[in-house]
Amino acid sequence: MIELNIEGMSCMHCVKAVTEALAAVQGVEGEPEVTLDPGSALVEGNALPDELITAVKEAGYQASLKA
Repeated sequence: MIELNIEGMSCMHCVKAVTEALAAVQGVEGEPEVTLDPGSALVEGNALPDELITAVKEAGYQASLKA
C-alpha cells in the first residue's frame, strides 16, 4: 500500500478528481481511498509512487509520499 499526502483539495469534487487520476495509473488495484481532511490517499497495487504523484499533479494538485 502506498500512502500519499495530497495538497490543494478543497471539496468533494477535488476528491473525485484525485481518485479518478490515481485509479487511471497502471498497477493500481481497486479504487484509491482519498480523504479531504487531512488531504491523503491510500493506493493498493504495484503502481510506481512517481507515477501516482505525476497523475495527481496533472490533475492540478500536489502530492508527496507520506513519511
